Amino acid sequence: MAAVHDPGAHDIVQEISEQNEGYAKDEYHKDDKGKGMYWTAQYRDDASLAEMMECDRPPFWADNAEPPDVPHAISPEILAGLAYERMKVPSLKAKLAPAGASKVNLPTWVWLDSSQLEPVSVTATLAVGGFAMSATTTAKPVRLAIRPGTADARTLPAGGTCPVGGGGAIGEPFAAGKADRTPPCGVTYLKSSGDAAYRLQTAVTWDTAWTGTGGAGGDLPDGTYGQPQDVQVREIQSVNR
Repeated sequence: MAAVHDPGAHDIVQEISEQNEGYAKDEYHKDDKGKGMYWTAQYRDDASLAEMMECDRPPFWADNAEPPDVPHAISPEILAGLAYERMKVPSLKAKLAPAGASKVNLPTWVWLDSSQLEPVSVTATLAVGGFAMSATTTAKPVRLAIRPGTADARTLPAGGTCPVGGGGAIGEPFAAGKADRTPPCGVTYLKSSGDAAYRLQTAVTWDTAWTGTGGAGGDLPDGTYGQPQDVQVREIQSVNR
């Protein structure tokens, strides 16, 4: 190992020495076990240098109570952000009827069962010494958007947005005896797809919010996720005598 002269090393050593002197004044709180703790900076993996500099400060002592009153100290809102980043909601595939090829001018039923639309929650917790804090983020499905994949179609309802119903489902499953009914959620194709298929897109919007220690809480950005499906549309064949 080669020794390298660093002109600024003296200043660094002096800073460390001054910090140690500050800790030593309180004898490093050796008689305060269980009454508090030292806090230090923890950087995110994706933090920029500027963000790191904003949180650049030596470790400091704080009594067990509320979070220390310093900029960027951990809070329920910060924990909520961490929980939000780790939240994974399902990318749902809507159910269609008919399951095979759809027919021109006849509605295609679109729905999602309530079992597919359960809320998703993630909780982030900080519990150390006599300090405890947590925040929970929850995403709830609120509506389904339908994009038929062609201008030659009508969505049901007309705006192409189907809300979650009172039973927690979106739309209504097709069943025998409903052939003459108009589905609460669906699409009617007005033109055959020929030898190809239309790319039907259905996507669920999840309304997201958080609650945390001390009654804190608020809204978080919504997310919209779904899976496209190929839908073949055929002309209704008839035989004239």
